[in-house]
Amino acid sequence: MKQIEVVAAIIRNAEEHIFATQRGYGEWKDWWEFPGGKMEAGETPEEALKREIHEELSTEISVDEYLCTVEYDYPKFHLKMYCYICSQLTKSLRLNEHKAAKWLAKGELDCVKWLPADLKVVEKIKKLS
Repeated sequence: MKQIEVVAAIIRNAEEHIFATQRGYGEWKDWWEFPGGKMEAGETPEEALKREIHEELSTEISVDEYLCTVEYDYPKFHLKMYCYICSQLTKSLRLNEHKAAKWLAKGELDCVKWLPADLKVVEKIKKLS
């Protein structure tokens, strides 16, 4: 089975809301996920995350702390996703790849249809104090 390694940003704002993005393409169109993407050769997960967030959202982030690594078997590939709590350094956000986005309070995390691997991250976030 094909293996894919990706990074995901759990971007929190001052009110502790979490930024979620909705896919606008592909097999998982309309499902929600944490922004991020594939690591390139020679990149650390933190470097990949900063690059991907700049490409996807035209914003700068700080990678504040490691949250977890999720492994999930999708029908066509095995995903390994490194997840980090992040903060936004610049105010603007522009959706360059996603259909929609929203800031969700911890109690609102179940109001969107998360991708299966991202749902495991949501469960971890709910346990944070």
